[in-house]
Amino acid sequence: MPDTILTNARIVLAGEIVPGTLVMSEGVIRAVDAGATAVAAAEDLGGDFLIPGLVELHTDHLEGHVAPRPGVSWNPIAAVQAHDAQIAASGITTVLDALRVGTDADTSRLGRHMRTLADAIVTAGANGRLRADHFLHLRCEIAAKDVVEEAEAFLGNPSLKLVSVMDHTPGQRQFVSLDKYREYYQGKVGMSDAEMEAFIAERHALHAANAEPNRRALFELCRRSGIVVASHDDATEEHVAEAVAEGVVLSEFPTTIAAAKAAKDGGLAVLMGAPNVVRGGSHSGNVSAIELAADGLLDVLSSDYVPFSLLHAAFVLPGHVGAIGLPDAIRLVTSNPARAVGLDDRGEIAEGLRADLVQVRFADDVPVVRAVWSNGRRVA
Repeated sequence: MPDTILTNARIVLAGEIVPGTLVMSEGVIRAVDAGATAVAAAEDLGGDFLIPGLVELHTDHLEGHVAPRPGVSWNPIAAVQAHDAQIAASGITTVLDALRVGTDADTSRLGRHMRTLADAIVTAGANGRLRADHFLHLRCEIAAKDVVEEAEAFLGNPSLKLVSVMDHTPGQRQFVSLDKYREYYQGKVGMSDAEMEAFIAERHALHAANAEPNRRALFELCRRSGIVVASHDDATEEHVAEAVAEGVVLSEFPTTIAAAKAAKDGGLAVLMGAPNVVRGGSHSGNVSAIELAADGLLDVLSSDYVPFSLLHAAFVLPGHVGAIGLPDAIRLVTSNPARAVGLDDRGEIAEGLRADLVQVRFADDVPVVRAVWSNGRRVA
C-alpha cells in the first residue's frame, strides 16, 4: 500500500506541539517530521491539530442504542454499528464498551442480553462492520445475586480488558445523599415515592446479603484470569485502601478529594468523567474533575455517557487549569488510558505505533473532528 502523508499539521506529541508532517503506511506511523513537505500526494491539513486517536475506557453509551425506548430491544448488530459510528465521529479509535452484569430491578430491561451484545461486538468487528477498535469492560454490581456467575461467563473472552467492581447501594459511594439517589433513579426509572422507598430497602437488603462475598469472589476471578480491575466511586480513604489491597490499578470516578488523593498515593490511576469537565462539575454533586486536575490528581478522562465529551474536555481543560497544556490534556484521553489496560501499541504519535489519528480544528471552545484514521484507515 502507498504511504499516506499528512502535512501542514500541528502535531500533538507526548510533550510538545510540532508543526510538521506525518507519514503512515500499513496501519503504522512511519515518520514524524518538522515542517511541511513538497510531496504532491501529501494531504494538507490546513494547520489543524493532529492528535492520537482517543482511548475510551468506560462508556455505557451503547445501552441507549440497544434499548432506545422502554420495552424496545434493537437488533444488537445494528445497535453496535450505530454506537460505533458516533464513537468514531467523536475521535475515539479504541473503546472499551461497558456491559452491566448482575441482574437487579434497574437492569431488568436489558437483563441477560449482555452476552448476546458482547457476541455482537466481537462479530461486527470480525466482519469489518466497525470503524473503531472495540474491547469489553464489565461493570459488576456486587450486590446483585448472580453477578459472579454472570461475570465468570465472560472471562474466556479475549476482548475483555477491564472489570469494574461497583456498588450503587443508596447512602454510600456515588449516592451518599439519598435525596440525590431518589432524584436520579426516579427520573431514570419513573418510580413513585412508595416504589422508590421499597426499592431502597431492597437494595440495602441485597447489599447486606451479597456485597462482601461477591466482592471477594470477583477479585479472585480477575486475579486468576489476569484481568485489570477498577474500583468505582471510591468515597473514602478506607475504600481506596481496600482497592489497593486487592490489586486494583484504576480508581474510577472517586467522589471526594480525599479518595482521589489516597488513590494517587496508593499508585492507582485516577479516572474522572469528561462530562464533569465540560459541565464544570459533577451531576451527582461529587468532586469536580477540574479541581482534581488542578491538584495533580487526574490521570484519565472517560466520556461516560456522552462520547463527544472526551475530545471536548481535553481541549477545554487547559483553559481551566493553567498548569495543564494541550499535550498534557491529550495524554488524559490517549496514552494514559491505553497504558492503564495494557494497550501499549497506541495512544501516542510516535514511529512504530498504530496509526490511530484525529484531525481537529478548535474554535469557540468546541473542537471539530475533521478526519479520523483507525489503524491507518480513514474511517470518518
